[in-house]
Amino acid sequence: MLKRWQGLRAQLHPLAARLNEPGYRLQSYQEVEVAAKLGFTLDVNRATVDDWLRLPGLSIRQAQGLVRLQQAGVQFHCLEDLAAALGVAPAQLTPLAPVLSFCYYEEHCGTLPRVGLNQATIHQLCSLPGIPLDLAQALVQERSRRGPYQDLADLQRRLGLAPDLVQTLMYYLRP
Repeated sequence: MLKRWQGLRAQLHPLAARLNEPGYRLQSYQEVEVAAKLGFTLDVNRATVDDWLRLPGLSIRQAQGLVRLQQAGVQFHCLEDLAAALGVAPAQLTPLAPVLSFCYYEEHCGTLPRVGLNQATIHQLCSLPGIPLDLAQALVQERSRRGPYQDLADLQRRLGLAPDLVQTLMYYLRP
């Protein structure tokens, strides 16, 4: 069934067959649009130098720089992040947007041990990313005053934490 679909897709547009060739480089922004309609995507946070070079307008140095950043733990969340990393205006990358996929990967998950939200000491909490001393103290005081936290949502509500902080903490705290 899949081979039949790929054959039909190749008949519909000659670019479809070339997209399966790893070394094929899209020749224009019009090809980028067609490639997107044919289902081609590039996961910006997993792309290799060769993947980046498939896109028109990117040099090997730019591709290498993006991969080095990725290997150093940098993740790109939007077109503006890519533009900043490349030192270009976001508008310059807009024609590539149809094929760019911004998937997020939690690389550091598991590198620090998870601690129990209702058992952790102030010292243990301060060792976690995103928890300064005053927040650790507030967490423990609130827990002592009003009882154990039901879950991270309860923690967020009771302490008025920002969603992005809770997003970070969910990898290090367990209920």
